Amino acid sequence: MSVTLLLRIFEKKHKTLLTISLLLLIVSLGIIGFKWISRGEIVQKGVTLQGGLTITIPVTSAVNLQALGNHLDETFPDVEINVRGISEGGSLSSIIIESSDNIEEKLIEDVREYGIVVQEDGYTAEFIGSSLGQSFFRQTIIAIAIAFLLMGLAVFITFRKLVPSLFVMLAAFSDIMSTLAVVSLLDIRLSTAGIAAFLMLIGYSVDTDILLTTRVIRSKEGTVFDRVKGALRTGLIMSTTSLAAVLVAYFFTQSDVIKQIMLILAIGLAFDVIYTWFQNASILRLSLEKKTEHE
Repeated sequence: MSVTLLLRIFEKKHKTLLTISLLLLIVSLGIIGFKWISRGEIVQKGVTLQGGLTITIPVTSAVNLQALGNHLDETFPDVEINVRGISEGGSLSSIIIESSDNIEEKLIEDVREYGIVVQEDGYTAEFIGSSLGQSFFRQTIIAIAIAFLLMGLAVFITFRKLVPSLFVMLAAFSDIMSTLAVVSLLDIRLSTAGIAAFLMLIGYSVDTDILLTTRVIRSKEGTVFDRVKGALRTGLIMSTTSLAAVLVAYFFTQSDVIKQIMLILAIGLAFDVIYTWFQNASILRLSLEKKTEHE
């Protein structure tokens, strides 16, 4: 969608765009609520957030990770197991096996039976207790909540007006909720890296909203639509370049940790375009035009 076409739609159908963004938020909240009710958690948590065993095994030859994962699932049907790899120079260098239970010896024995050479002291194992994992997860949620509140305070101090600040916070909240809903639908096993991505996403989301709000409220030149138009061109360039950089990192990195961060950021940046220019811009326009009519 070109900038010119988007501006034409916004000029005549900004109320419709606002409705679409609000419906999208409602659907996202519905997905989150359904996941919470159906399985007791919004997203699947990785070992670093729920506790469990992580084994890293160096390898010198190619390994079919999917086949190995299926083999371990059949051997340990009551244990949640995830298998992934670490690549260096385009070739597999290590296998990472994550298990919900502390069954280190049994896993190593079964991996050897599968045909992978594992030296006695040639692998590393780390176990995180479930209570520690849950405690860390609670702390990260608190950290995100505090970051969000501090963001709102910073926005309020910047504009010295409550209503525009609330609009910015609503857009950021909507962005986070919709991204979380997609992560939940994709059954991504959220790790500490994923939590860091959500923290970064708060900053990305607020960035474009502050740009929009500054241009619309502080500038007195032209109509409200003219000010939105000027902010839109700059904002879309910012979002497009950020999204391009994130996608390049996602497709070219060999690290699963970085892939998860980049995937969450890419989803969030896509939603940010909707919530900044469909939701926040429309609310600001309606609010300011209504204020102008009363003056």
